[in-house]
Amino acid sequence: MKFRVEVICSDEEGVEQRCDVLEIERKQLTMETLGLSLADGKAILQGVQDFVTAQQVTEDLRCQRHCPNCGERHQSKEAGMHTVNSVFGPVSVPNPRWHRCSCRTDGPKTFRPTAAWLKGRTSPELLYLETKWGSLIPFEKVADLLKEVLPVGESTNHETIREHLQAIAERMEAELGEERPCDPFVRPENTEDEQPLPDGPMTVGIEGGYVRAAHKEGWFEVIAGRSVVAFRRSENDAVPPAKCFGFVQTYDQKPRRRLWEVMKSQGMQENQQVVFMSDGGEDVRRVQAYLHPNSEHLIDWFHITMRLTVLQQ
Repeated sequence: MKFRVEVICSDEEGVEQRCDVLEIERKQLTMETLGLSLADGKAILQGVQDFVTAQQVTEDLRCQRHCPNCGERHQSKEAGMHTVNSVFGPVSVPNPRWHRCSCRTDGPKTFRPTAAWLKGRTSPELLYLETKWGSLIPFEKVADLLKEVLPVGESTNHETIREHLQAIAERMEAELGEERPCDPFVRPENTEDEQPLPDGPMTVGIEGGYVRAAHKEGWFEVIAGRSVVAFRRSENDAVPPAKCFGFVQTYDQKPRRRLWEVMKSQGMQENQQVVFMSDGGEDVRRVQAYLHPNSEHLIDWFHITMRLTVLQQ
């Protein structure tokens, strides 16, 4: 038997555009021929993506073809194409340059109608997958995984993923606020009476340790931990998942601010009960005082045992 996959686009007037995406044939039924194969799925996704993208861009250019002020048609200066790498494969989209209408005297003489939405060469979803997986496994393995399960372009490699991850990290760094002054005597702008009832206690385990640098060039201190919220005040709100964090305060320019943002993302308030469990080290205690000046500080059982053992000796 034969199967044909077809995509139909219907505009506002009911006019249809059709495109044959894939035609497959199946004969003897086996476990290998049952349903679609991975190659079939990738081909279908790539074909649908090409057709949908082409229809979207064509309609957008048609709507912008005439000047919104006088209705005159924009004259073309040059044609152009732009390749966008998406989750379902690279797509080529028209990127023309038009002459600006004579009724517009301000601004440049030419413009690209796609400039309003065409930002970069990689779709946000593909950047999300590259960033998420690139932070968990090696970049080369991410590229192999994407090529294995998705119809991404052959140009996807460990170097492009590294560059995209670095660009996103720099953008997030620029959006991060400045370090707050670490002063326990400065009260927050909103007093406790003005703030809503907080959620359940937040417990933060934090630990510092020294790691040997690359090529045996000394040591550096890594501070890592995990924050957990006991419960939400509203029964309809789900308890936020626990979050892990880590930083090198001698390298990171905003280590305490970054950790503070992590805890704020879990709903931390100035009037919320926060309990820190640590080894009692001075560097760690300074971080705790910065994050929540009115918090409780406890030494975990492991380090209490170590100190008692030293006293017994």
